[in-house]
Amino acid sequence: MRTFSTHSSDETIELGVRLAAELPRRGVVLLIGNLGAGKTTLTKGIAMGLGVARPDEVASPTFTLIHEYGEPVRLYHIDLYRIEEAAELATLELEDLMDRDALVLIEWGERFAERMPKPRTEIRIERTGDEHRTVEVREVA
Repeated sequence: MRTFSTHSSDETIELGVRLAAELPRRGVVLLIGNLGAGKTTLTKGIAMGLGVARPDEVASPTFTLIHEYGEPVRLYHIDLYRIEEAAELATLELEDLMDRDALVLIEWGERFAERMPKPRTEIRIERTGDEHRTVEVREVA
C-alpha cells in the first residue's frame, strides 16, 4: 500500500495525473471515500493523465451513473452512490464495461465489493482537513 497527502484540489488533481501513469490501461479501480472526500477531483487528474479529458470536462456521474471519456472510450467513470441493491447493479451491465479495453473507475464500488473483479486497484481518500486529503492506493489480488 502507498500513501499520499494532498493539500488542495490542484494537488489532488496532480496526484491523479501521476497515478494515471501507473494504472493499467485496462482494469478496475474502486474509489473509496465519504461524500466530499475528493473522488471526482482525483478522477479529473486521472482523466487528464490519460489524455482523455481536461479537469473541467469531468463531472460526478451521480445522476447519470456512467460517464465515458476518450475517443474511443478509454475511461469509464461510474458512481454507485444511488444504487441500493445488487439487482439494480446488474442493470448497469458492468461486466461488459470491464471487458473493454478501458480503465473503469467506480465510486462507491466498495458497497458491492463481492461483485467487483480481482485483481483491482482500490484508492481510499480521506478528508483530514478543509483541503487536506490522505490517499491510500493498494492492489487487491
